[in-house]
Amino acid sequence: MSALMPPEWAPQAWLWIGFPHDAEEWPGYLSRAQEQMAAFANAVAESGQEVRLLVRHAANEARAASLVMGAVKLERRAYGDVWVRDTGPLVRGDGNALRCRFNGWGGKYLMEGDQTIGAELARDAGLPVVETDWILEGGAIDGDGTGLVATTEQCLLNSNRNPQLSRGDIEQRLAADLGLDRVLWLGDGLLNDHTDGHVDNLARFVAPNRLALPRGTGADDPNARVYADARDRAEAFGVQVADIPSPGLITRGDFIEPASYANFAITTNLVVVPTFGSVHDDEGVAAIADLFPDRATIGLPADAVLAGGGGFHCASQQMPALTSP
Repeated sequence: MSALMPPEWAPQAWLWIGFPHDAEEWPGYLSRAQEQMAAFANAVAESGQEVRLLVRHAANEARAASLVMGAVKLERRAYGDVWVRDTGPLVRGDGNALRCRFNGWGGKYLMEGDQTIGAELARDAGLPVVETDWILEGGAIDGDGTGLVATTEQCLLNSNRNPQLSRGDIEQRLAADLGLDRVLWLGDGLLNDHTDGHVDNLARFVAPNRLALPRGTGADDPNARVYADARDRAEAFGVQVADIPSPGLITRGDFIEPASYANFAITTNLVVVPTFGSVHDDEGVAAIADLFPDRATIGLPADAVLAGGGGFHCASQQMPALTSP
Protein backbone atom coordinates (compact mmCIF):
# COMPACT_ATOMS: atom_id res chain seq x y z
CA MET A 1 0.00 0.00 0.00
CA SER A 2 1.02 3.58 -0.54
CA ALA A 3 2.69 5.71 2.10
CA LEU A 4 0.52 8.62 0.91
CA MET A 5 -1.39 10.22 3.76
CA PRO A 6 -5.15 10.07 3.01
CA PRO A 7 -6.97 13.39 2.67
CA GLU A 8 -8.97 14.50 5.67
CA TRP A 9 -12.28 13.97 3.85
CA ALA A 10 -11.57 10.25 3.43
CA PRO A 11 -13.59 7.98 5.77
CA GLN A 12 -12.36 8.05 9.35
CA ALA A 13 -12.45 5.35 12.02
CA TRP A 14 -12.41 7.87 14.85
CA LEU A 15 -11.29 11.35 15.84
CA TRP A 16 -8.86 12.15 18.63
CA ILE A 17 -9.54 15.48 20.38
CA GLY A 18 -7.49 17.11 23.13
CA PHE A 19 -9.39 18.49 26.13
CA PRO A 20 -8.03 21.68 27.78
CA HIS A 21 -6.61 21.18 31.26
CA ASP A 22 -4.03 23.87 31.99
CA ALA A 23 -5.29 27.20 33.38
CA GLU A 24 -1.96 28.83 32.56
CA GLU A 25 -2.58 28.14 28.88
CA TRP A 26 -6.09 29.61 29.07
CA PRO A 27 -5.91 32.38 31.71
CA GLY A 28 -9.49 33.39 32.37
CA TYR A 29 -10.78 31.22 29.53
CA LEU A 30 -10.26 27.61 30.64
CA SER A 31 -13.83 26.85 31.63
CA ARG A 32 -15.30 28.25 28.41
CA ALA A 33 -12.60 26.59 26.32
CA GLN A 34 -13.53 23.25 27.88
CA GLU A 35 -17.20 23.85 27.12
CA GLN A 36 -16.44 24.74 23.51
CA MET A 37 -14.18 21.73 23.00
CA ALA A 38 -16.82 19.48 24.56
CA ALA A 39 -19.42 20.90 22.17
CA PHE A 40 -17.09 20.01 19.29
CA ALA A 41 -16.68 16.45 20.58
CA ASN A 42 -20.42 16.07 21.11
CA ALA A 43 -21.25 17.29 17.62
CA VAL A 44 -18.91 14.77 15.99
CA ALA A 45 -20.21 11.95 18.18
CA GLU A 46 -23.80 12.90 17.39
CA SER A 47 -22.97 12.68 13.68
CA GLY A 48 -22.23 8.98 14.16
CA GLN A 49 -18.43 9.01 14.34
CA GLU A 50 -16.37 7.69 17.23
CA VAL A 51 -14.64 10.38 19.30
CA ARG A 52 -11.74 9.72 21.65
CA LEU A 53 -11.37 12.71 23.96
CA LEU A 54 -7.97 12.91 25.65
CA VAL A 55 -8.05 14.01 29.30
CA ARG A 56 -5.05 14.76 31.49
CA HIS A 57 -5.89 13.70 35.07
CA ALA A 58 -8.76 12.75 37.36
CA ALA A 59 -10.13 16.26 37.87
CA ASN A 60 -9.86 17.01 34.16
CA GLU A 61 -11.61 13.74 33.35
CA ALA A 62 -14.44 14.55 35.75
CA ARG A 63 -14.89 17.97 34.15
CA ALA A 64 -14.98 16.44 30.68
CA ALA A 65 -17.45 13.77 31.78
CA SER A 66 -19.79 16.49 33.02
CA LEU A 67 -19.82 18.14 29.58
CA VAL A 68 -19.84 15.36 26.99
CA MET A 69 -22.41 12.80 25.96
CA GLY A 70 -21.93 9.14 26.77
CA ALA A 71 -20.87 8.28 23.23
CA VAL A 72 -17.67 10.31 23.63
CA LYS A 73 -14.89 8.02 24.87
CA LEU A 74 -12.58 9.54 27.49
CA GLU A 75 -8.93 8.44 27.45
CA ARG A 76 -6.58 9.62 30.19
CA ARG A 77 -3.21 10.50 28.67
CA ALA A 78 0.01 12.30 29.53
CA TYR A 79 -0.13 15.24 27.12
CA GLY A 80 0.71 18.91 27.51
CA ASP A 81 -0.93 21.13 24.92
CA VAL A 82 -4.20 19.98 23.41
CA TRP A 83 -3.08 20.52 19.83
CA VAL A 84 -2.95 16.87 18.77
CA ARG A 85 -2.97 17.89 15.12
CA ASP A 86 0.69 18.67 15.75
CA THR A 87 1.68 16.17 18.43
CA GLY A 88 -0.49 13.24 17.37
CA PRO A 89 0.27 10.54 14.79
CA LEU A 90 0.14 11.20 11.05
CA VAL A 91 -1.42 8.00 9.72
CA ARG A 92 -0.40 6.98 6.22
CA GLY A 93 -2.28 4.90 3.67
CA ASP A 94 0.02 1.94 4.33
CA GLY A 95 -1.19 1.73 7.94
CA ASN A 96 1.98 3.13 9.46
CA ALA A 97 1.96 6.13 11.76
CA LEU A 98 4.63 8.74 11.08
CA ARG A 99 6.10 10.51 14.07
CA CYS A 100 8.37 13.39 13.29
CA ARG A 101 10.31 15.20 15.98
CA PHE A 102 8.48 17.93 17.89
CA ASN A 103 10.18 20.94 19.47
CA GLY A 104 7.27 22.99 20.80
CA TRP A 105 6.66 25.07 17.68
CA GLY A 106 10.20 26.26 17.37
CA GLY A 107 11.05 26.05 21.06
CA LYS A 108 8.26 28.34 22.24
CA TYR A 109 5.87 25.98 24.05
CA LEU A 110 7.21 22.58 25.02
CA MET A 111 5.17 20.76 27.67
CA GLU A 112 5.54 17.35 29.28
CA GLY A 113 4.06 14.61 27.14
CA ASP A 114 3.97 16.50 23.87
CA GLN A 115 6.97 14.65 22.45
CA THR A 116 5.58 11.19 23.30
CA ILE A 117 1.79 11.37 22.91
CA GLY A 118 1.87 10.76 19.15
CA ALA A 119 3.69 7.45 19.35
CA GLU A 120 1.59 6.43 22.37
CA LEU A 121 -1.69 7.01 20.52
CA ALA A 122 -0.43 5.18 17.44
CA ARG A 123 0.79 2.13 19.32
CA ASP A 124 -2.42 1.88 21.34
CA ALA A 125 -4.29 1.94 18.02
CA GLY A 126 -2.18 -1.01 16.84
CA LEU A 127 -0.25 1.02 14.29
CA PRO A 128 3.45 0.51 13.57
CA VAL A 129 5.32 3.75 14.25
CA VAL A 130 7.83 5.16 11.78
CA GLU A 131 10.15 7.64 13.51
CA THR A 132 11.89 10.39 11.55
CA ASP A 133 14.74 12.74 12.43
CA TRP A 134 13.21 16.04 11.29
CA ILE A 135 10.68 18.41 12.82
CA LEU A 136 7.17 18.60 11.36
CA GLU A 137 3.78 19.44 12.86
CA GLY A 138 0.59 18.12 11.30
CA GLY A 139 -0.98 21.57 11.08
CA ALA A 140 1.93 22.77 8.94
CA ILE A 141 0.79 20.69 5.94
CA ASP A 142 -2.49 20.05 4.15
CA GLY A 143 -2.79 17.45 1.39
CA ASP A 144 -5.38 16.78 -1.29
CA GLY A 145 -4.96 12.99 -1.44
CA THR A 146 -3.15 12.96 -4.79
CA GLY A 147 0.33 13.83 -3.53
CA LEU A 148 -0.20 17.59 -3.64
CA VAL A 149 0.44 19.40 -0.35
CA ALA A 150 0.20 23.04 0.74
CA THR A 151 2.46 24.56 3.35
CA THR A 152 3.99 27.93 4.24
CA GLU A 153 7.54 29.15 3.91
CA GLN A 154 7.15 30.95 7.24
CA CYS A 155 6.83 27.62 9.04
CA LEU A 156 8.63 24.88 7.15
CA LEU A 157 11.57 27.06 6.16
CA ASN A 158 11.83 28.66 9.59
CA SER A 159 15.28 28.43 11.16
CA ASN A 160 13.67 27.32 14.45
CA ARG A 161 12.55 24.00 12.90
CA ASN A 162 15.08 22.39 10.55
CA PRO A 163 17.91 24.83 9.91
CA GLN A 164 20.03 22.05 8.41
CA LEU A 165 17.46 21.31 5.67
CA SER A 166 17.02 23.25 2.44
CA ARG A 167 13.72 23.72 0.64
CA GLY A 168 14.66 20.83 -1.62
CA ASP A 169 15.57 18.64 1.36
CA ILE A 170 12.16 19.27 2.93
CA GLU A 171 10.39 18.47 -0.33
CA GLN A 172 12.29 15.17 -0.46
CA ARG A 173 11.32 14.36 3.13
CA LEU A 174 7.64 15.09 2.47
CA ALA A 175 7.72 12.77 -0.55
CA ALA A 176 9.58 9.96 1.16
CA ASP A 177 7.77 10.04 4.49
CA LEU A 178 4.20 10.97 3.50
CA GLY A 179 3.97 10.45 -0.27
CA LEU A 180 3.56 14.21 -0.79
CA ASP A 181 5.51 14.77 -3.98
CA ARG A 182 4.21 18.18 -5.14
CA VAL A 183 4.53 21.15 -2.79
CA LEU A 184 2.56 24.37 -3.04
CA TRP A 185 4.69 26.85 -1.12
CA LEU A 186 2.56 29.64 0.31
CA GLY A 187 4.28 32.56 2.03
CA ASP A 188 3.32 33.79 5.49
CA GLY A 189 0.59 32.53 7.75
CA LEU A 190 -1.79 34.65 9.81
CA LEU A 191 -0.64 37.53 11.97
CA ASN A 192 0.16 36.47 15.56
CA ASP A 193 -0.13 32.75 14.84
CA HIS A 194 2.31 31.32 17.38
CA THR A 195 2.87 28.25 15.18
CA ASP A 196 4.84 30.45 12.76
CA GLY A 197 2.13 30.32 10.14
CA HIS A 198 0.54 26.89 10.04
CA VAL A 199 -1.26 26.36 6.76
CA ASP A 200 -4.34 24.86 8.43
CA ASN A 201 -5.23 28.34 9.64
CA LEU A 202 -4.73 29.84 6.18
CA ALA A 203 -5.70 27.49 3.36
CA ARG A 204 -7.26 24.03 3.18
CA PHE A 205 -7.78 21.52 0.41
CA VAL A 206 -11.42 20.53 0.08
CA ALA A 207 -11.04 18.27 -3.00
CA PRO A 208 -8.20 17.26 -5.31
CA ASN A 209 -6.48 20.44 -6.53
CA ARG A 210 -9.16 22.65 -4.92
CA LEU A 211 -8.05 24.96 -2.12
CA ALA A 212 -10.34 26.93 0.21
CA LEU A 213 -8.77 30.31 0.88
CA PRO A 214 -10.14 33.39 2.66
CA ARG A 215 -10.58 36.81 1.16
CA GLY A 216 -10.08 39.84 3.36
CA THR A 217 -13.21 41.43 4.78
CA GLY A 218 -13.08 45.11 5.59
CA ALA A 219 -10.33 47.68 5.32
CA ASP A 220 -9.01 46.69 8.75
CA ASP A 221 -8.61 42.96 8.01
CA PRO A 222 -5.13 42.23 9.42
CA ASN A 223 -4.47 39.38 7.00
CA ALA A 224 -5.71 40.78 3.69
CA ARG A 225 -2.18 40.92 2.26
CA VAL A 226 -1.42 37.37 3.38
CA TYR A 227 -4.59 36.05 1.73
CA ALA A 228 -3.88 37.88 -1.52
CA ASP A 229 -0.32 36.57 -1.68
CA ALA A 230 -1.48 33.01 -1.00
CA ARG A 231 -4.09 33.32 -3.74
CA ASP A 232 -1.51 34.52 -6.26
CA ARG A 233 0.83 31.63 -5.42
CA ALA A 234 -1.93 29.00 -5.56
CA GLU A 235 -3.28 30.19 -8.90
CA ALA A 236 0.21 30.41 -10.36
CA PHE A 237 0.74 26.79 -9.28
CA GLY A 238 -2.41 25.75 -11.14
CA VAL A 239 -4.54 25.14 -8.06
CA GLN A 240 -8.24 26.02 -8.17
CA VAL A 241 -9.10 28.48 -5.40
CA ALA A 242 -12.49 28.44 -3.65
CA ASP A 243 -13.35 31.65 -1.82
CA ILE A 244 -14.36 31.71 1.82
CA PRO A 245 -14.65 34.90 3.87
CA SER A 246 -12.31 36.01 6.61
CA PRO A 247 -13.77 36.74 10.07
CA GLY A 248 -12.13 40.16 9.74
CA LEU A 249 -10.48 41.90 12.68
CA ILE A 250 -10.93 39.80 15.84
CA THR A 251 -9.31 41.11 19.02
CA ARG A 252 -8.85 40.04 22.62
CA GLY A 253 -8.07 43.25 24.43
CA ASP A 254 -5.31 44.85 22.37
CA PHE A 255 -4.23 41.53 20.90
CA ILE A 256 -5.18 40.72 17.30
CA GLU A 257 -6.27 37.09 17.21
CA PRO A 258 -5.30 34.74 14.34
CA ALA A 259 -8.96 33.89 13.79
CA SER A 260 -9.85 31.89 10.69
CA TYR A 261 -12.77 29.85 9.40
CA ALA A 262 -10.13 27.80 7.54
CA ASN A 263 -9.44 25.98 10.81
CA PHE A 264 -12.51 23.81 10.18
CA ALA A 265 -12.41 20.11 11.05
CA ILE A 266 -13.53 17.61 8.41
CA THR A 267 -15.00 14.39 9.81
CA THR A 268 -16.72 11.50 8.08
CA ASN A 269 -20.23 12.92 8.30
CA LEU A 270 -19.72 16.47 9.53
CA VAL A 271 -17.63 19.60 8.99
CA VAL A 272 -17.22 21.81 12.09
CA VAL A 273 -16.37 25.47 11.49
CA PRO A 274 -15.07 27.69 14.30
CA THR A 275 -16.96 30.95 14.84
CA PHE A 276 -15.85 34.04 16.71
CA GLY A 277 -18.82 36.35 17.20
CA SER A 278 -18.00 38.09 13.91
CA VAL A 279 -20.65 39.56 11.62
CA HIS A 280 -19.16 37.24 9.00
CA ASP A 281 -19.74 34.00 10.95
CA ASP A 282 -22.90 32.93 9.12
CA GLU A 283 -21.36 33.74 5.75
CA GLY A 284 -18.24 31.79 6.66
CA VAL A 285 -20.13 28.67 7.69
CA ALA A 286 -22.35 28.84 4.59
CA ALA A 287 -19.36 29.21 2.25
CA ILE A 288 -17.69 26.14 3.72
CA ALA A 289 -20.97 24.18 3.66
CA ASP A 290 -21.14 24.79 -0.09
CA LEU A 291 -17.76 23.05 -0.45
CA PHE A 292 -18.99 19.87 1.26
CA PRO A 293 -22.37 18.95 -0.24
CA ASP A 294 -21.88 15.33 0.84
CA ARG A 295 -21.95 16.04 4.58
CA ALA A 296 -23.48 18.39 7.14
CA THR A 297 -21.67 21.58 8.16
CA ILE A 298 -22.14 23.48 11.41
CA GLY A 299 -20.54 26.45 13.09
CA LEU A 300 -19.60 26.32 16.77
CA PRO A 301 -18.18 29.10 18.98
CA ALA A 302 -14.40 28.82 19.31
CA ASP A 303 -13.31 32.19 20.67
CA ALA A 304 -12.28 30.73 24.04
CA VAL A 305 -10.45 27.85 22.36
CA LEU A 306 -8.60 30.39 20.22
CA ALA A 307 -7.51 32.25 23.37
CA GLY A 308 -5.30 29.23 24.07
CA GLY A 309 -3.64 29.45 20.68
CA GLY A 310 -5.59 27.24 18.26
CA GLY A 311 -8.89 25.95 16.93
CA PHE A 312 -10.94 22.82 16.38
CA HIS A 313 -8.71 21.52 13.59
CA CYS A 314 -5.58 22.11 15.68
CA ALA A 315 -7.08 20.20 18.62
CA SER A 316 -8.06 17.11 16.61
CA GLN A 317 -6.41 14.35 14.60
CA GLN A 318 -8.25 11.79 12.52
CA MET A 319 -7.62 8.06 12.38
CA PRO A 320 -8.31 7.06 8.74
CA ALA A 321 -10.54 4.05 8.18
CA LEU A 322 -7.83 1.89 6.66
CA THR A 323 -8.84 -1.33 4.92
CA SER A 324 -5.55 -3.00 5.79
CA PRO A 325 -4.00 -1.43 8.91
